[in-house]
Amino acid sequence: MKTYKILFVGDVVGRPGRRTLQKHLPELIHQHKPLFTIVNGENSASGVGITPDIAEFIYKLGADVITLGNHAFNKREIIPFLNSKRPIIRPANYPERGVPGRGVVVISKGGIDLAVVNMCGRVYMDGYDDPFTKIDGIFEELKTDHVLIDFHAEATSEKYAFGYYVDGKATAVLGTHTHVQTADEQVLEKGTAYISDVGMCGPMPSVIGMDRDIILHRFLTSMPTKFEVAASPGVISAVALTVHKDTGRAADIQRIRLNE
Repeated sequence: MKTYKILFVGDVVGRPGRRTLQKHLPELIHQHKPLFTIVNGENSASGVGITPDIAEFIYKLGADVITLGNHAFNKREIIPFLNSKRPIIRPANYPERGVPGRGVVVISKGGIDLAVVNMCGRVYMDGYDDPFTKIDGIFEELKTDHVLIDFHAEATSEKYAFGYYVDGKATAVLGTHTHVQTADEQVLEKGTAYISDVGMCGPMPSVIGMDRDIILHRFLTSMPTKFEVAASPGVISAVALTVHKDTGRAADIQRIRLNE
């Protein structure tokens, strides 16, 4: 049975994340030879949001699609870019009216039409429509069985529930947002690849990419503090998927973590 590969890189955090991405993404593409490469870039500009220039930088490194998350609109200059034809998507379960951009993009290579969907969870995250109902409507409209979902969510329980909900319908459900790579990568019973969180492409040591001293001060004093991206060497966290061409179901998921 013929297969192809997808490479997915977790949340890129600030300048250290971009530097690490620049160093390691080309070698990961060379090593795994993915048909599609997808990067979550929602924290790539100073740790919060993304700009058009940074998006173009990520494309030049080899990304076919950029996914976002709850910080999709933190940099206002990205809004016209989200409305362009460039393959960048924000969560699909924003309210229907008045929200720039799109939550689904279909890209075609090697005879495969891959739909990439961005979705946000709702547990501890406000302002989003029901992702379960939303994905039902998306599946009804898609004309491909190859569907990768970046599920940007806080709660592991919600991520697992969503994974089981779409098992057999999606190629993969890849968790993002927490910046901490989990060791639960697996192919679910009906052929959907799953991981609770891919992890981040960003500075380590840090607290999810932010300067640890600033975060410790916040925890110890409860005083409002402006977070800053740590100035530490980077780590790149990703997964490589092996997918059956005929069914769109996953054959394997491999967890990747490289230090700068």
